[in-house]
Amino acid sequence: MDEQRPPRPPARTDPSIDLLHQRTRQPLEVLFSPRSVAVVGASERAGSVGRTVLWNLISSPFGGTVYPVNPQRPNVLGIKAWPSLRALPEPVDLAVIVTPAKSVPAIIRECAEVGVRGAIIISAGFKETGPEGVKLEQEVLRIAQAGNVRIIGPNCLGVMRPTTGFNATFAKGMARPGNVAFISQSGALLTAILDWSLRESVGFSAFVSVGSMLDVGWGDLIDFLADDPMTRSILLYMESIGDARAFLSAAREVALTKPIIVIKAGRTAQAAQAAASHTGTLAGSDEVLSAAFRRAGVLRVDSIEDLFHMAEVLARQPRPSGRRLTLLTNAGGPAVLATDALVAGGGELATLSDDTRAQLDAFLPAPWSHGNPVDILGDADGERYAKALEVTGADPHSDGLLVILTPQDMTEPTKTADRLKGYAKLPGKPVLASWMGGSEVAAGERILNDAGIPTFGYPDTAARVFNYMWRYSDNIAGLYETPTLAEEPTGGGRDVARALVEEARAAGRGILSEYESKRLLAAYGIPTVETWLATTEDGAVEKARALGFPVVLKLHSLTVTHKTDVGGVRLDLRDEDSVRQAFRAIRDALAERGLADAFDGVTVQPMVKLDGYELILGSSLDAQFGPVLLFGAGGTLVEVFQDRALGLPPLNTTLARRMMERTRIHHALKGVRGRAPVDQGALERLLVRFSQLVVEQPFIRELDINPLLVSAERIIALDARVVLHPADATAASLPRLAIEPYPHQYARFFTLKNGEQLMLRPIRPEDEPAMTRFHQALSEQTVFLRYAGLMKLSQRVAHERLARICFNDYAREMALVAERRSADLKEGGEILAVGRLTRLRGTKDAEFAITVSDVAQRQGLGEELLRRLVDVGRDWGLQRIVADILTRNRGMQAVSRKLGFSILENEELAPDMVKAVKVIG
Repeated sequence: MDEQRPPRPPARTDPSIDLLHQRTRQPLEVLFSPRSVAVVGASERAGSVGRTVLWNLISSPFGGTVYPVNPQRPNVLGIKAWPSLRALPEPVDLAVIVTPAKSVPAIIRECAEVGVRGAIIISAGFKETGPEGVKLEQEVLRIAQAGNVRIIGPNCLGVMRPTTGFNATFAKGMARPGNVAFISQSGALLTAILDWSLRESVGFSAFVSVGSMLDVGWGDLIDFLADDPMTRSILLYMESIGDARAFLSAAREVALTKPIIVIKAGRTAQAAQAAASHTGTLAGSDEVLSAAFRRAGVLRVDSIEDLFHMAEVLARQPRPSGRRLTLLTNAGGPAVLATDALVAGGGELATLSDDTRAQLDAFLPAPWSHGNPVDILGDADGERYAKALEVTGADPHSDGLLVILTPQDMTEPTKTADRLKGYAKLPGKPVLASWMGGSEVAAGERILNDAGIPTFGYPDTAARVFNYMWRYSDNIAGLYETPTLAEEPTGGGRDVARALVEEARAAGRGILSEYESKRLLAAYGIPTVETWLATTEDGAVEKARALGFPVVLKLHSLTVTHKTDVGGVRLDLRDEDSVRQAFRAIRDALAERGLADAFDGVTVQPMVKLDGYELILGSSLDAQFGPVLLFGAGGTLVEVFQDRALGLPPLNTTLARRMMERTRIHHALKGVRGRAPVDQGALERLLVRFSQLVVEQPFIRELDINPLLVSAERIIALDARVVLHPADATAASLPRLAIEPYPHQYARFFTLKNGEQLMLRPIRPEDEPAMTRFHQALSEQTVFLRYAGLMKLSQRVAHERLARICFNDYAREMALVAERRSADLKEGGEILAVGRLTRLRGTKDAEFAITVSDVAQRQGLGEELLRRLVDVGRDWGLQRIVADILTRNRGMQAVSRKLGFSILENEELAPDMVKAVKVIG
């Protein structure tokens, strides 16, 4: 009798029913943990990629089924082969493709048709071969996106998951299991690292070759590894960044919990120079990349060795809170080498406190160094090392310790290491060690490593690693710092600036005149020197007389960019005759260069006494990251001194200050040689407004303020240059900001049932003080309903928690606050409610959560917040919005139902929870 197939369930006519009930799954799961795999192109031929991949899959017990696909053979390596994916007896999760490039589009189409959700394309022959290969790649991508198939590759080594035994690569051997994920664009490098790791017993949670990143990129992989419990740190070997916004967005979120360490190959000397802009000539693409890494909390290293050093030390030791290192040594020479490396990398030797010196004096021999490095002499035994480490480790002026041992006659490397292992976990301070030598110190090294104290063969290497550690701490701290609130330009100011830009573009002009540029800056609250326009000699004299002598005349031209290059600047004009002569000289200088038509008059400005510092503030475009900001020493020699720092807009006051701190001139701004310091807060706020200008006026291609004159008394822009995008450029064609700016469009007023009007707007990092007060006012009942349990007040108002809540990446998280405006609160208004929409990584779903303060409940606020969050979800192109709600939270369930959510019971939830689900796309 033929086997009876079970009846098919009735087809659902409404696909939204499936969406309503489906689980939220991470789509990359099939690439790392498939239940079944098809090897398309599996082969018996010795040395072939198809044979190696199949052998690696079947020889590693990952727990899934492997199907060879080869229409030419009945079996491969003794396993039944199938002619196609369609012929397989069951749908598979993953296809590993090792066939020629031209066959790949048809295979991906077949994947989509039979429900394969992931593919690893190992095959080469795509964009690396030229235009035809690029065309082939795009065809593959189009088919994959239409069929919802995620792809790693092409032209890659494949994927390993050592913790489960999954090996879909053509590498020789399997990596050891561990807690480090390594992702590389170079397959050859990956095999070299694999060989090294087996020799050094280094383990991995994931080992991924991404190839040309046709589909799955850095951001996708970082998001996936963020939720992987086996991964504690993520290492990247990067040749190109791909989707810069996706990378920064994922990295910034994940770096707060898991270190992301990157080595970037292919450093360039400078980006292509932009003739119209100082900023364009100064901002090299590699510097921009470093600035982007800092902004996301990513640590950049310079060598493969350092990549793994940092993975080890960040996993084993706490991050230092600063750059001050204490060296403890039994020999002077190695400590000097370590000091050189430390200071050259920006670190500092810690200054021993008087109390620390006194304690060391009590037990160290009299000839000890009496300073840092702490030389405890060549006859030091384990006990002397331990006492010295305990004392120096408690010094509040130190941020970390490096213990150096050289094997001398009386040295006991193994006993000393055994004595020091108890100091492996000093609170808040890393302890590193350099046990110099060979076999004599090997046992001691093992003891220290097993205890969690990283060891290095040479002390200068250890010092370099410490420099990386404090830089990483500094990057992460920048994400947690609470900025001060910077005043924003009024809507009228934005409109004035927009009108200036549109008028110039409508006239077909690519630059703004100096007069227009200063009006643009003034619209954003950036102070400029008073400037009058004169088109005649008599007009210039009249304006000079009104301003008062001495004055400055500058060329006013709608086409000439650099005025000084054409003799277009005349300074310190002290009477009417000198003004007339300057007017004629500027006009004649242009005529001599054949530029008579470029003379549109002059601007007349008061002669400003240059008693401050000249800075440059600018913006130019980077091919990968879009608009980039520059701050540094300005003036006519700006390209010579090249003292600058780069950053990505938008800025807040914390980011502005950190950008300034990376320049040498910043030290002078704090006051030197009797000069009063510059108002740092005012300068920070000016940088924030400048970044707002760059964000909100996207048709500006390049912008320089040079010089920006700063002193204790004033901050004023003396000159500005604005270059526009071509007149035929459209909003859609403009370079995208690498970081999503503040979404002003979601800020609107709302009237409560009692008639009170509140502002509902996206949250800002500056809201942390107001959010602290908000959480302090919540009742235990409200807290229980929001968090499905009680949370201590100290936990709710912890700085790190609130900093993360307030610092949203608006591309993946949107918190709307309901604010009662109050002039009495310097920290901002009073927050009465918060609604949050958070994308679920790697999916088209998002989760909502709403908290309304007790005093504002039953006023329609929760319903309004949820309605607006649904609007945000539509703008994001989401498929579903979900939330887990306590069964007893009837109010939130009622609000959800009112806005079209279905309330579902789910066996995966706790028994006292229900799930609210709304299909919106």
